[in-house]
Amino acid sequence: MAQIKLFTCVALAALLVGCSSSPSIDDPEPTDTVYGEGATTDGTGNDSMSGGEDVTSKNEDLQTIIYFAFDSSEVRPQDQDLIARHAMQISNDSSYRVRLEGHADERGSREYNIGLGERRSQAVRQLLLIQGVRASQVATVSFGEERPVAHGSSESDYAQNRRVEITYTN
Repeated sequence: MAQIKLFTCVALAALLVGCSSSPSIDDPEPTDTVYGEGATTDGTGNDSMSGGEDVTSKNEDLQTIIYFAFDSSEVRPQDQDLIARHAMQISNDSSYRVRLEGHADERGSREYNIGLGERRSQAVRQLLLIQGVRASQVATVSFGEERPVAHGSSESDYAQNRRVEITYTN
């Protein structure tokens, strides 16, 4: 009887050891998002952010900067028409590629501002995609507070740094 109990315990232990491997979780799909200072998630690791050279848009009158309110990633109503015009231009020419560069002012931690710049560039990206631009034509990058346009500490300086720049690349 003791041998049966011992055999049962050994069999159960062997079964538990065999089943104790942790479950496999698939890696998330890579994106083309870039997080400041040239670190990419697309695996290329190049310093040019998208591998292309900057080109100007066909419409020189088309503004390429979208500004945001403090601590916000919501596109202002007055900028939605500008984004719609960019979307029309990009979707009409399949060779166009754009990089949306998200920025923040210096208030907040570096990590927070990287995230805020990312949310801003993603908000513009989403509006472009809704209006017919293919996802393969749009890349995003967040520089957070790392590339200010204005170096002062007035509200006017901060407002200039809260932006997404639309850069056409080929």
